[in-house]
Amino acid sequence: MSQMSETPELSENADSPNSVAAAAAPAEPVAEVVEEISYHAVEKNGTITAIWEMRGKRHIRTIDPRSDEGRHLLGTPESSEAAAG
Repeated sequence: MSQMSETPELSENADSPNSVAAAAAPAEPVAEVVEEISYHAVEKNGTITAIWEMRGKRHIRTIDPRSDEGRHLLGTPESSEAAAG
């Protein structure tokens, strides 16, 4: 009869793969986490020469600080070139 008492233990162990699958289910929302986009000014000799768009630690693109988007990111007025010229 001791063998019969071990049989239910085996069936409980058979359920453990289901519990592993249930534990794997919460991993899906973790995959949906999107890394935040940040912008970093590249400076040389006191002048901003480029703006790097980063997603986490990965470089996505380089933005010219003289472009409309670059001026917007730096917070400089749109008419700065018109006033200079």
